[in-house]
Amino acid sequence: MGLGTTCIRGGYAPGNGEPRQVPIIQSTTFRYETSEDMGKLFDLEAEGYFYSRLQNPTCDLVAAKIAELEGGCAAMLTSSGQTANFFAVFNIACVGDHVVASNSIYGGTYNLFAVTMAKMGVEFTFVSPDCTDEELAAAFRPNTKAVFGETIANPALTVLDIERFAKAAHDHGVPLIVDNTFPTPINCRPIEWGADIVTHSTTKYMDGHAATLGGCIVDAGRFDWMAHAEKFPGLCTPDESYHGITYAERFGREGAFITKATAQLMRDFGAMASPQSAFMLNLGLESLHVRMRRHCENAQAIAEHLAAHPQVSWVSYPGLAGDKYYERAQKYLPNGSCGVISFGCTGGRAAAERFMKSLKVAHIATHVADAATCCLHPASSTHRQMSEEELAAAGVPGDMVRLSVGLEDAADLIADIDQALNS
Repeated sequence: MGLGTTCIRGGYAPGNGEPRQVPIIQSTTFRYETSEDMGKLFDLEAEGYFYSRLQNPTCDLVAAKIAELEGGCAAMLTSSGQTANFFAVFNIACVGDHVVASNSIYGGTYNLFAVTMAKMGVEFTFVSPDCTDEELAAAFRPNTKAVFGETIANPALTVLDIERFAKAAHDHGVPLIVDNTFPTPINCRPIEWGADIVTHSTTKYMDGHAATLGGCIVDAGRFDWMAHAEKFPGLCTPDESYHGITYAERFGREGAFITKATAQLMRDFGAMASPQSAFMLNLGLESLHVRMRRHCENAQAIAEHLAAHPQVSWVSYPGLAGDKYYERAQKYLPNGSCGVISFGCTGGRAAAERFMKSLKVAHIATHVADAATCCLHPASSTHRQMSEEELAAAGVPGDMVRLSVGLEDAADLIADIDQALNS
């Protein structure tokens, strides 16, 4: 099936007389006739459900749709995109381990890695997405367990060279994990370029209506864990907390990663998606292919308009000819990138603050990837604790405005931007 058809029909095929929509199984627990029946579930010898902290039918059906969209073999929903990234890394890296990551990833993910997971004993080396092959290779260590990057970074809008990072990861016997939140599988499928694990903040374009938080992890099912068994003991040696199961042996390449993340991490952390949230996410997925096209069309028109505006000093958008990442975007994102644009106001920080005060259509909000256009001045909001020097070092100058272009008429958005810039 094409991606548009999969958005609507993937994951769930109702039988004769069954509900057209994914049913909401709003139950914490599931009943069985005998203890033996339930015991098989605890031993992972049978498929089924016993407690929604681990798995729920509604969530699994929606996860299966996302796996189909990404070209993966298995997936799981989580309570947020942060949880998805944490689980994806912590599933294979623990105290004493090391991970290589792009340094232009979302600030919340950077803090998760550099601060919180560092306290858990996992060390990260951050490299530029534009580093040389030699610099990338030098970042690896004998205890490196994964490489992490974002297809399109938030808010830097750098585009990851997925093939190159995948080759480096595989040359060192570790998987590549790619956060594909901004392009979604409609505009890029990282697995086709060599990624092994794909994550999403489904809160963004997949939901698309600022209605529900969520995340997702998709496994390509291609990485041979047993071929690198010494690096991944959690997958390749018995898990004594789960009846001595060796995940890579029992479930193979296609099932080991997600099964371990579910049976071990979700069991212990409980950061699951609710059936109601999964249902609402599925409603967003049904129109994802249509919405992404409009987001990109609007963003392209606005980026081109901003690039020619005298009150704009610079524009960053991968689809804009002349952008630093334009050629790379043409390779990985030929049908469009996303709806997020960063630009600078002529006149610096004071001009950017006046621009924000003058907006009438765009919402001032921290959110991105929404049906409604949202705008943010990072220096006076999310990064307001930083000095001008620190802002520049972080790649968030005082004149920067982040615009998440929605689905409104482009002419109305341009008119709002123009009156705010001219103010």
